Amino acid sequence: MTTWAEATGDLISAIDTDDFAAKLSNSLKGIAPFDYTVVFGYLGSARPLDLYDDFPRGKRRAFVEDYQAGPYLLDPFYLASTTPVDSGLYRLRDLAPDRFYQGEYFRNYYVQTGLAEEIGYFINLPDNAVVVVSLMRAEKAFSAKEVRELRSYWPVVNAACSKHWRGLAENFGVPGGKTTEYGLHKSLELAFQTFGKGVLTPREREVVEFTLKGHSAEAVGRILEIAPGTVRIHRRNIYSKLHIRSQGELFSEFIDTLIESST
Repeated sequence: MTTWAEATGDLISAIDTDDFAAKLSNSLKGIAPFDYTVVFGYLGSARPLDLYDDFPRGKRRAFVEDYQAGPYLLDPFYLASTTPVDSGLYRLRDLAPDRFYQGEYFRNYYVQTGLAEEIGYFINLPDNAVVVVSLMRAEKAFSAKEVRELRSYWPVVNAACSKHWRGLAENFGVPGGKTTEYGLHKSLELAFQTFGKGVLTPREREVVEFTLKGHSAEAVGRILEIAPGTVRIHRRNIYSKLHIRSQGELFSEFIDTLIESST
């Protein structure tokens, strides 16, 4: 049986090799078991890079390919990477909006993954690049004790990942991490600015944005400094103008528009 110290030694030895991410996953599973590992690289509005995953073929499409096609723009981990958050270990639910689990991103995309919980190490790198090492469980959530133990391993994860992926920004093909023009067709900000253009007002597009991100009417009202009742009126007007009847249809319209614009 591999000890914690041996796994850490293997991890350090694997820095700058193709085996690094697998060794990282192995060392973390020695602390707390989980089912899947995926490592995404983020840089502003650019399409996320799949740096590593250990999904079986049947699951990789939903977890990686479908995700990269557009839904990532509503992912709390992606949104946190653009804020950015401080480096460290986070539960998905700690970063999600108040109605995330009732929102259409969760109901139309995330439930397809069949996950009980996802937690992720955020490693902030030079030139605004961010690596997120996600640990996923299919059956049950991580216990508080397991999260504490994984968090105690953070200094090793941070040091090793920071060294191994130190030049990640260059992998996006953007000198110095400048993403002003690169990937704008996939930019969350641009997507919401143009969605329903000519039909919806700027305020209605703001309501669409925060609604699809998973915020309740009360939360949207606080963000936009309007009454929750006004938010609900905006939603009714949005549905009427777009000839739809539900938030699910709104989500589908947004994703379809996003995918069409990127092809």
